[in-house]
Amino acid sequence: MKLRMNHMNANRAGFQAMLNLEEAAKKMGLDPVLYELIKIRASQINGCSFCLDMHVTDLRKMGESEQRLALITVWRETPIFTERERAALALTEAVTVISAGGVSQELYDEVSEHFSESEIVSLVMAINAINCWNRMAITTGMFPGCYEA
Repeated sequence: MKLRMNHMNANRAGFQAMLNLEEAAKKMGLDPVLYELIKIRASQINGCSFCLDMHVTDLRKMGESEQRLALITVWRETPIFTERERAALALTEAVTVISAGGVSQELYDEVSEHFSESEIVSLVMAINAINCWNRMAITTGMFPGCYEA
């Protein structure tokens, strides 16, 4: 595989804007494990191997179990995710594929049971950040290890 371009060098201002979005989203107070679960689920949906590899590795370093890592794609069929995590994962899916049906009132109400309005904004910012990264990585042909080669 070959990287199409190094977007970090091709447009430093664009890359800095992405870093600023990431930093802002990261500082909004979400639990770090939940933040990584969001990144993994969106990256799975979008098919971003680079981001998926990065965030699975990050969550593994945080002590996450292999079982939970393996079951994120089927989180609805397993009881090992908390209700709060499940609400965030459902919102991640809806926002990531927003053109398929938006965010239903039912889902919003479910998320509201577990998160304050401020936290919901934090969730959406985290979801938006990873979707931006996924789109950049996929468009520029990034893959796991592409900067090590």
